[in-house]
Amino acid sequence: MPATALALVLAAALCHALWNLAAKHAGGDQRFVLLTALMIAVLWAPLGIWAAWGVLPRWGWLEWGITLASALTHLLYFTLLLRGYRAADLTVVYPVARGTGPLLSSIGAVLLLGEALSAFGVAGVAAVALGVFLIAGGPRLVRELRSGAGDPAQRQRLQHGVAYGAATGVCIAGYTVIDGYAVKVVAISPLLIDYFGNLLRIPFSLPVVLRDPAGALAAWRATWRWALVVAVLSPLGYVMVLYALQFAPLSHVAPAREVSMLFAALIGGRLLGEGDPGLRLAGAACIALGVAALALG
Repeated sequence: MPATALALVLAAALCHALWNLAAKHAGGDQRFVLLTALMIAVLWAPLGIWAAWGVLPRWGWLEWGITLASALTHLLYFTLLLRGYRAADLTVVYPVARGTGPLLSSIGAVLLLGEALSAFGVAGVAAVALGVFLIAGGPRLVRELRSGAGDPAQRQRLQHGVAYGAATGVCIAGYTVIDGYAVKVVAISPLLIDYFGNLLRIPFSLPVVLRDPAGALAAWRATWRWALVVAVLSPLGYVMVLYALQFAPLSHVAPAREVSMLFAALIGGRLLGEGDPGLRLAGAACIALGVAALALG
């Protein structure tokens, strides 16, 4: 992986860890998703208009179709992620999603985009997935899932977390492959695919607010500060990832993004909880080694 791509991925990972922390503190639902989308539409308008100037009129059905597919997959991702956070613990949902996503993304890049993974690349993907598993307290999760003892409600909560996390990971892989195809094959600007994908998500989120405008306004007043953080950092981080795809294979960039889990562990595990410090450190080491292998591969 070229140094430029690696630097972009590392910066993006830090942004990702920080905005997920903000989203967790917000504790929002789809009203939060819409508020964030509206803020992105306003804050990023100058760059979006600049990137679209003279380009958008030349778009055909392919460009708009890919952008719509990206928008809907991102919307499903946010919906499942927030539902998972409400139904289960962040310590389960987030790492399962982030561990599933890069594996499926790499497989999709090989099968759909014709990329090839070297031995270093395969080892890097495996190390990143193992690191995410360890940071999540993987052995403990497996024991609790396999055990019939304990609190049935907690066991069900754990099962919901794994299910929502896996479904979210599928969405991560989906939008990663779609956006990677858009940037690498169709040559759509990273700024355009992200900004107009965000705009296309807004109409699909409006019905939730229109059913209860007063409730939406109350929720927005309570969470707007966190939404502002997400609106700044989420596009910033993801656009950097898309620019990295112009320099490196998707099968390398997608798993390397999971260094965000390393940043989460280094800031005291606040994103994933303070339990199992030994496992979290081992997981962080695995992610670091995996990203190094991907860079060499």
